Amino acid sequence: MKTKPYLSLEDVKRMATAAEAEATRNQWAVTIAIVDDGGHLLWLQRLDGAAPMTAMIAPGKARSSAIGRKESKGYEDMINGGRTAYLSVPVDGLLEGGVPIMADGHCLGAVGVSGVKSTEDAQVARAAIAALG
Repeated sequence: MKTKPYLSLEDVKRMATAAEAEATRNQWAVTIAIVDDGGHLLWLQRLDGAAPMTAMIAPGKARSSAIGRKESKGYEDMINGGRTAYLSVPVDGLLEGGVPIMADGHCLGAVGVSGVKSTEDAQVARAAIAALG
């Protein structure tokens, strides 16, 4: 039987703390979502001032990144590049701001962030992942 790494609750809390710190340092009101490798929600945190809609968008970004095993920006770029048929894929969150968590060639899950510019959302997500070391 093969084995693979996975996210522990301690890992998730460490990432959430780092994401919140990055957002707070930049005065960004965002929602932070962390999912496992199947796209199942492990953490959802809506910072003060974040729009209610961000609590729906952030998990979608994380989910699409985890199950696709790549940054959600790739889907947005594909659609913006003219492949509009991809809009019919039954996945939400096809916007920049979802970043996969990779270790030893395995996708452990992803972080999705929503609330500011998409590049800033991705910056917060990457700060979360960097906390894992």
